[in-house]
Amino acid sequence: MSKLSQILLYAVVALLAVSAGIVYKVKQIDGTRLSSTEKKAGAEAFFATSLPDIAGNMQPFSQWRGNVLLVNFWATWCAPCREEIPEFIDAQEKYRDRGVVLVGIAIDQKERVEMFSNEFGINYPIVVGDIDAFSLAEVMGNPQGALPYTVMINRDGEIVDSHLGRIHIDKVEKILKSLL
Repeated sequence: MSKLSQILLYAVVALLAVSAGIVYKVKQIDGTRLSSTEKKAGAEAFFATSLPDIAGNMQPFSQWRGNVLLVNFWATWCAPCREEIPEFIDAQEKYRDRGVVLVGIAIDQKERVEMFSNEFGINYPIVVGDIDAFSLAEVMGNPQGALPYTVMINRDGEIVDSHLGRIHIDKVEKILKSLL
């Protein structure tokens, strides 16, 4: 085997090993694998939080208790976040009358979030957080701090599902329908 072939073989093996590690890590931080105690702590941390909306008004998350919640941590600079938001807008419109509230927690600059929200016509509550929002995401099952991160909470205030990365509307609707 030539030296070039050996180098290419090693590179392919290394790439496969790194890919397997990433897949393992993503599966490992799946929020549905949180213990019931961790899920309860994450939900309670959510309901104990208040963050400003894009108008600067503090929004206590406790106001959404009793609804089915889809909580999405995102940023304007996050490409997968930008892809899923139009689907969230449609879902909010479709399920609003059935007690579903989407809550967008933007980890970004307020001005950028406001421009983005107006441009996309976001029809659900958007709040703006900073490093504290990453801490909230962590306690809700996202220790990696990656975006987007989506958490579903049932009417009883329990975390029932979470998803790291872009989530597609078919998965969202399957879970929402089971909670209605």
